[in-house]
Amino acid sequence: MQASEVSNKLFEQLNFRGERQKVISSNIANVNTPKYKTKDLIFDEELKEQNILSLKRTTSNHMYNIDYKGLSNPRLVQVPNLVEQNDGNNVNLDSQMSEQSKNKIIFDAIQSSIKRDSRLFRSVIDASGKS
Repeated sequence: MQASEVSNKLFEQLNFRGERQKVISSNIANVNTPKYKTKDLIFDEELKEQNILSLKRTTSNHMYNIDYKGLSNPRLVQVPNLVEQNDGNNVNLDSQMSEQSKNKIIFDAIQSSIKRDSRLFRSVIDASGKS
C-alpha cells in the first residue's frame, strides 16, 4: 500500500537521484584518468524535450499525446562539448562538485517529502481507527 499517488513518483525520483550520485562520484574519482569522458544520467531533460501535454486534439494541426511511460528509465550518456585536458580527460572537478551538491539537496528534499507524505498517511490511519 502506498501513502499517496505521489509516493511512487517520489520514490522513482529518489532512486534516480541515488543513481545520479553514483555517476557524479565516478566522474570525480576519474578526474585524473586519461581519456575519461564525463558521464551523466538523463531523465528530467528527456521529459521536458518531449513536450508532454494532455490536451484534447481537436484539429490535425495539434500534436499527438506522447506516451512518456517508456522514459521513466534514465540513460547514461557522455556529456558533449566539454573542454578536454591534454590527456583527453574532460572532467571539470568544480562543476562535478557543484552537481553533486545540487543533487544532494534535491535528494534530501525528496526524502523529506516522502517522510511528510507517510506521516500524513499514518495520521489518517490513526484517526480512522479511533472512530
